Amino acid sequence: MSDAQLAPALAEIRDDFLALEQRERLQLLLEFSNELPELPERYQDHPDLFERVVECQAPVYIFVEVDADDIVHLFATAPKESPTTRGFASILSQGLAGLTTDEVLGVPDDFPQTLGLTQAVSPLRIRGMTALLARTKRQVREKTAAA
Repeated sequence: MSDAQLAPALAEIRDDFLALEQRERLQLLLEFSNELPELPERYQDHPDLFERVVECQAPVYIFVEVDADDIVHLFATAPKESPTTRGFASILSQGLAGLTTDEVLGVPDDFPQTLGLTQAVSPLRIRGMTALLARTKRQVREKTAAA
């Protein structure tokens, strides 16, 4: 995958993972799980807006907002007891922050496979992160089509 396709924040996250040994990558994923941004107050009482990512083993919900400047904001919730899934949600939430709709839609679908975690976590969990990205892109397409 060429870095030209990958937003700088996502490329940096990927490079951070790849610079580590396998066991340390899990530790970094755990750190990301602790950094999942809290939901803005305006969404805390609106679970109806969030979509369940059923491919994830843990109950993960996402909601995408596209602002007037065409900037994507990804909001996600995942239980603290599910650090892997929560970490994946946090990676996407942080890595996509501030990107335009075109930049988000341009993120390669196989980005989760490029983090070097395929030996550290189960294929089912990698599939969950791939689904998180796919659903995020679908919501972005739906929101831009409606605008």
